[in-house]
Amino acid sequence: MKESIYGSWDKETVDNFKRWQRRTILITMIGYAAFYFVRKNFSLAMPGMTAEFGISNTSFGIVIGIGSLIYGLSRFLNGFVADRVSSRILMSTGLMLCALANIAFGFGYDLSYLVTGASDGPQVVNTLVMIMGITIIVNQYFQGMGFPPCARTLPQWIHPSELATKMSIWNTSHSIGAACAVVVCGYIMGHFGSDMSGNPEVVANIAANLGISADDAEGMERVMGYASHVGAWKWCFWIPAIVALLTSAWLMLRMKDSPATVGLPELPGTSTGKPKGAKDSKSDRRFMMHMVFRNPYVWLLCIANLFVYVMRMGILDWGPKFLTESRGMSIVSAGWSVAMFEICAIIGMLVAGWATDRFLGGKAHRTCVFCMVGATVFMGIFVMFPQLPTIVSTIFLAMSGFCIYGPQALVGVAIANQATKDLSATANGLNGILGYIGSFLSALGVGILADHFGWNTVFVVIICVGAVGGLVFALMWRAPRDGYERANNFK
Repeated sequence: MKESIYGSWDKETVDNFKRWQRRTILITMIGYAAFYFVRKNFSLAMPGMTAEFGISNTSFGIVIGIGSLIYGLSRFLNGFVADRVSSRILMSTGLMLCALANIAFGFGYDLSYLVTGASDGPQVVNTLVMIMGITIIVNQYFQGMGFPPCARTLPQWIHPSELATKMSIWNTSHSIGAACAVVVCGYIMGHFGSDMSGNPEVVANIAANLGISADDAEGMERVMGYASHVGAWKWCFWIPAIVALLTSAWLMLRMKDSPATVGLPELPGTSTGKPKGAKDSKSDRRFMMHMVFRNPYVWLLCIANLFVYVMRMGILDWGPKFLTESRGMSIVSAGWSVAMFEICAIIGMLVAGWATDRFLGGKAHRTCVFCMVGATVFMGIFVMFPQLPTIVSTIFLAMSGFCIYGPQALVGVAIANQATKDLSATANGLNGILGYIGSFLSALGVGILADHFGWNTVFVVIICVGAVGGLVFALMWRAPRDGYERANNFK
């Protein structure tokens, strides 16, 4: 860090602050990665559930889409909460509740059997879809208790001049959690469950659910793979849930909300014109309107984030299903391919954050323009050349992840800077609504397009969305780095 950002602090205070800053970044990273561990596990369970129960892409899309809207609403509501209560309590409680929802999901088939009294057939499948929808929606609401506490806590510890770099490091938690989920759950899908490959009735049922004829040798190989691991999808929920429960307890013990909670001063240059009166005072609400709801830069970033999420979630939520159904990969290979997407995303986030502070004066919105162009180009190559060797195709998919996760990380940084540390969680809550409207459109749109027009159409639409998102970011090119001047002009 540049010592100048600490003003007149003595060396002991600076060193102590840095230690607590590193500790806070690491603790919240691990905590937020655990949220993704009990969120992206569903993507790997979906192919197995389709094989066993014949659940359509459209049904999955509706469930994912509604869950995304609930998540966006939860982030918005919990953004207000996070600016007013302990981040430690809110985050650890949310993670614990997500774990419980995942445990319930794993028992979805058993609950369907208890409700219907049937072990198979349309009635039990429809009941399973209903239970799946309820548990996913509940889980998504609790997921919305993960990011707002971090959006509130981190700007307390990181100066605006370094927020892009250090928040990009923190944002790797998204990809670490998602990559762990897809690798672990891919392993679970390939090694857990009951071997029913010797049961002709089970094999025939799976083949019918996947629309594979008996004379399709390659397709039947996939069928036998699923038949060898019947029920493995349940463990995709139970094992991550155990990890989440342990992490929740650890967060409650280790996380700190702000420098003041450990006796340290606030960062110089980050004071605002926010009124010091009661939290629900009229002037406090006016300040919130000035910095968030009437701030054009906040709204432009939120709208751009909608397009980022359509592109990102279209790949992340549906990648395993697309790769198994359209590119003929095994579920284990598809899991590793999506994990490579996430690993490259980690590198992309770090590079984008570093470049923002090093070359663009902390103006994250400018970096996002370049990232969206790159993501659009690489995704275009991935779609236009399906006959490329699997490894080459995976590289282009991974490079699109390298680019798209720059904006995914930096939009939150830019909004936190524009709204200032006092309202960063509220502004990011608003951003969450727009982002997960994009996620809803992605989930529902991908499911319908895949069922009726094929996977290539899905990705052509995603490419167009990326291009439009880049244009929206470009409208902010002349925007300032942060909103502290705007805050201090508040009257």
